Amino acid sequence: MKKPFPITDTYKYMGITKVKQGEIVKTALLLGILVSLPKTIYLYNAIMEGNMDFSFLWVADFLYRYLFFFGFSWAVIQLNTNVDFDRFQWPTPVKWMVVVLLNVLVLLLVIVLIRMLYPVCFGKEMDHREIGFVNFTLINLSVVLFFIARSLRLKTDRQDDRIENEQLKQQNLENELAALKNQIDPHFLFNSLNSLTSLVRENEKATQFVNKLSYMYRYILQSSDTNLVTLKEELKFLESYAFLMNTRYRDRLRIAIDIAPEVLGHRLPPLALQLLVENSVKHNEISATNPLTVKVYSHNGKIIVENPIRGRSTLAEGTGTGLINLKKRYVLLLKQEVVISTTDGIFKVELPLIEKS
Repeated sequence: MKKPFPITDTYKYMGITKVKQGEIVKTALLLGILVSLPKTIYLYNAIMEGNMDFSFLWVADFLYRYLFFFGFSWAVIQLNTNVDFDRFQWPTPVKWMVVVLLNVLVLLLVIVLIRMLYPVCFGKEMDHREIGFVNFTLINLSVVLFFIARSLRLKTDRQDDRIENEQLKQQNLENELAALKNQIDPHFLFNSLNSLTSLVRENEKATQFVNKLSYMYRYILQSSDTNLVTLKEELKFLESYAFLMNTRYRDRLRIAIDIAPEVLGHRLPPLALQLLVENSVKHNEISATNPLTVKVYSHNGKIIVENPIRGRSTLAEGTGTGLINLKKRYVLLLKQEVVISTTDGIFKVELPLIEKS
């Protein structure tokens, strides 16, 4: 079986993929040369026509301008490609206002610096004609740079999308292969559960237990064909799981569910809630003296699962990969991050929801 594509830091931490510095530097070098050409051609023609003598002062002047044009190009491209403004939870108009403001500030800073340092380097002030030329060039260059930077950002994002799609395809193929290797004939299992139901038909609790187990298995099989389910479907599955857990732990375990009706149609990866509740049950003490309450509730468009931390005296069996896999599924499917926190003895997991389109 092929190994899956590696999950890079970009996907792990939900940051943007950086545009390579080599690509930014090459673009900045080229643009610096291009915007310096008019001045170079003017000086060359003046020297050839005998109106001006060649001097290393002109070479120094050219290099001075070129370094500023290069530095300005690099700074603007870097600002508009590799600064992750999306990590700030700002409305889109506010975000774009901040981007434009920062671009203007960089432009003004370079305009001021190129005029202030010129006398230090050459012992004279830059004349008004040169100032106007430099300002005009920088303003036009800033507009060109902004669109070049957005093109580079779009190109990198498209590459990320292709990589994510390949990762998701590979992961689905591996999941299907693993399911095939460990598959029990569903018809055999359902027929066995139906037979068990007929045997315990007089025992209402046992019948209900088997029916819940049958529903859970059917839900697991059906959810393997889809990447997202509605919260309403997931809660119905969680209620069946809670019934099985309550049958085992009785009043030592309480699963409190409080979900706002308006988010029931939102979607999330299947089995996400059951995994978190199972994680709480597996890693915390559940006894008559220390009963466990797991809360599942909605808040600000998210589902939150929390429980008090009461470590078991013996370590529960498990691979420790459940939460890691859930985080990867959220990044690949929803492009969002699962937030895990431990505060004041409470273990809390926040699951984002996506509105049903």
